[in-house]
Amino acid sequence: MAVDWMNPLEIQRDAVIFGRLIHVLLGIYAWEWFVSLGFDFDFLTGKRTFRWPLVFYFANRYLLLGALIGILVSLDNSTELNCQSLYTFNQLAGNASTGLASINLSLRTMAVWQHNRWIDGLLILIILGHWSLVLQGVVIKATWVESPVPGCQIIETNTTILSAVFIYTMCFDAIVLFLNALKLVGNPFKTVSPDLVQSRLSKMIFGDGLIYFLVAFITNVIATVFMLLNWNPVMSIIFNVPAVIASTIVATRAVRRLMNYGKEAAAVEVYGTVSSTGGATFRQATAAGRMGQSIIPTQGAGLASVHVQMETFSKTENVNDKDIAYLHSLKDAQFAARTPDSDSYTEHDNGKAFLNV
Repeated sequence: MAVDWMNPLEIQRDAVIFGRLIHVLLGIYAWEWFVSLGFDFDFLTGKRTFRWPLVFYFANRYLLLGALIGILVSLDNSTELNCQSLYTFNQLAGNASTGLASINLSLRTMAVWQHNRWIDGLLILIILGHWSLVLQGVVIKATWVESPVPGCQIIETNTTILSAVFIYTMCFDAIVLFLNALKLVGNPFKTVSPDLVQSRLSKMIFGDGLIYFLVAFITNVIATVFMLLNWNPVMSIIFNVPAVIASTIVATRAVRRLMNYGKEAAAVEVYGTVSSTGGATFRQATAAGRMGQSIIPTQGAGLASVHVQMETFSKTENVNDKDIAYLHSLKDAQFAARTPDSDSYTEHDNGKAFLNV
């Protein structure tokens, strides 16, 4: 038997399901927000240096949190309120979160492509087009109802604009997914040696980049399908919130993971070979630490020679040769930046490189 989706009782039943889904999603997002709160406090306490791209990161996190709280107020409040004003805020904050999540993923893609001017220009144009739809305004109408349960109820949705926003977002996610796959897997311009594909840093970028983009793409596809089906005002938007939450979580995690990578590989050591030329012996070393030099006069075979020894004091972690070479290959993209006074890679530079765009 076919379901009459436009039946008032069916719409009310769908609204109850939607409300329960929002409660579950708020719990998931609140937990994600809470466990990552330490990262935010590091900027307040000065442990991390703020960079302008983090504006998109913080706006994404907190606008979505505000939108979810606003949706819960509209669902759980038993006292009459201005539902339209509340839904206006909810929609603007939610749509902005969609656009900000795409920006955060795009910034990561720009870094992976080492700020190639063509890639940067393409993504900036796509972002501008995306926001021209995001800022279209309110496309949901809601009103207060007293029965059967007092509360705000959606009575009309402009599925044309909503569908356009999510279709655009879906295509946007597909483009950044393709660009990341092309760079990290296809390596078309051979800027990274194929032998380094299995390095720890490349695995981190591959896992966070492609998997996160894939999650964002799939959730937006589901939301778009239900909007195009347009069974009723509630069912047409029921998966919008899950899509925005999923996109925000993966986008903000991508930012945090890359900034925290420096803590996982706090030091990198590169030891050269020992060579002897013309009676002088040089032991070369470059490390993530302070260098001490000692020059020791020696006599050998009747000729005076100088033995130069470079001693390195550093803290090392489980970093293999492929990681080291991979960091060198990405230095232009500033995934591993050099400090002014040494040849070593530091945790601070490695963490901030992605955000220095």
